[in-house]
Amino acid sequence: MLKEKTANKLLIQRNEHWYYQRRVPRKYSHIDPRNMVKKSLETRSIDVARMRRDALVEADNEYWLTLALEAVENGGVSDTTLNIEQQRYKASSLRALAYGYRYKPAERLAREESSEELLERVEKLIGQSSGNKVAHVAEVDALLGGTAEPSRLPTKVSKAFALYIKDIAFDDQYNKSPRQKYSWEKTKRTSISYFINLTGDIDMEAITRQHVITYRNWWKKRMIASPENPKPAKPNTANRHIGNMRTLYAAFFKYYGDENRQNPFRNVFFKGETKSSVAPFEDKWVQEKILQPGLFNDLRLELRVMIYVLTETGARMSEICNLMPEDIRLNETVPYIAIQSRQNRELKTPDSEREIPLVGVALEAMKLCPNGFEHYRDKGELVSANLMKAFRTRDLLPTPNHVIYSLRHSFEKRMLEAGLDYALRCTLMGHKNDRPAYGDGGSMEYRRDEMLKIVHPFSATLSDW
Repeated sequence: MLKEKTANKLLIQRNEHWYYQRRVPRKYSHIDPRNMVKKSLETRSIDVARMRRDALVEADNEYWLTLALEAVENGGVSDTTLNIEQQRYKASSLRALAYGYRYKPAERLAREESSEELLERVEKLIGQSSGNKVAHVAEVDALLGGTAEPSRLPTKVSKAFALYIKDIAFDDQYNKSPRQKYSWEKTKRTSISYFINLTGDIDMEAITRQHVITYRNWWKKRMIASPENPKPAKPNTANRHIGNMRTLYAAFFKYYGDENRQNPFRNVFFKGETKSSVAPFEDKWVQEKILQPGLFNDLRLELRVMIYVLTETGARMSEICNLMPEDIRLNETVPYIAIQSRQNRELKTPDSEREIPLVGVALEAMKLCPNGFEHYRDKGELVSANLMKAFRTRDLLPTPNHVIYSLRHSFEKRMLEAGLDYALRCTLMGHKNDRPAYGDGGSMEYRRDEMLKIVHPFSATLSDW
């Protein structure tokens, strides 16, 4: 019993769901205004809860250590003063709530609330006064914002991003593989670096709309082609980096309970669309060039097999190279692959989870790697690079707009031209179906029979391929 209590330390259960709950250590109470850290672990499994708990414990320890170092650099903060500010702010918040209002300091009240709401608050105070009695100063502070927000150590953009990665966005990373985490963080870190290089590593609270406009104008300049800028940025690229800053700002202040703070990055984006430049392979090209027997014999077996599986399933490269043995169902009445998410591997979207029958050359190829592609697991970028090199050296890319991903586009085009049902096409591609859902996307026999309408013919045995 004692061992189980120790194993479940810092965990509490409410309505069958587990929560992480931990007091801020006394030695950090002067630099972290929170008394208690509490987060939903969004699971009913005690094993999953323990793993998430352990990750949060480590993240919090790192965060407090960072705050302690910052306090030394900034000369420290009086814990007495900070405690008084916290207590006053909490009291005003609770008192305002008792009157049916959300507490806001005077500056935010003037900026965010209408004159009608302000008048209503004043009338509420007048209603509390009778004869010689006047509203208590605490009531005035609560309803008219007389209590300033508690002091918080200035947090640079770089420090806010470090906190975001280690703690705030913990849930966003939990199911990602190591490579997915790296890619996810890399793009966001690039966005933050662009902003810091342009404006300096300023405090989060110091970011103004002018900083945002400066950032937007910098991107605007990068989107204009010139002799000095022959490859201008696309609107989607600029919007992604601006959006990453918008997300960081919102998540950071929400973390500290300031959800209603106006985001200076709001409504800042470019309307231009980036058209896909990926071209599909023509059927004749695939059959006469790519499916030529023996063409890839010098490649590693796993790479050869993936080419053929990609050709007849339309799956994404990352989905194929991360197939696990249990995802490859060769002994079923209709052999198929199951593309599914798992704890250490996220799919691109929820609709990406699907089952695709194996037909034609994909079925024969998959038999050669029935346990998947362990050498290339979580290495989609490496597979793409190797296959691009193989296709280039064999002159298999008819235009600069053709890449390995063109095999997926070709699969979708074949289904469209063969008149396959729209819902089935969405199911097989892992796309969201905007139409009302009826049924489960069809049986495996139905999916296989429809796919056989577009399968590429091949006659040689794969031992020759």
